Amino acid sequence: MTNRPFDLLNESVGKDVLVRLKGNMQIRGTLKAFDVHMNIVLENAEELTDEEKPKTKFGKIILRGDNILLISP
Repeated sequence: MTNRPFDLLNESVGKDVLVRLKGNMQIRGTLKAFDVHMNIVLENAEELTDEEKPKTKFGKIILRGDNILLISP
C-alpha cells in the first residue's frame, strides 16, 4: 500500500521509471537506489526525445535530486 512518497519509490526499485529533469530532459531507466534528497541511481538509462524515443544511452547514472521534476513509475 502506498501511503507516502518514498513508499512509491521503494515499490519502484528494480523497475523502469521515467524521470523528467529541469530543462525538459527525459531519462528512462531501471531505478536501483535513491536517498532522502531524491538523488537516484538508474541502470540502462537513456535520454528520450520529445516523442519518447531513445536518443542517447548512458548506462548507469546518478541523477541529483534537485534537478528532478518528476519520477513516473
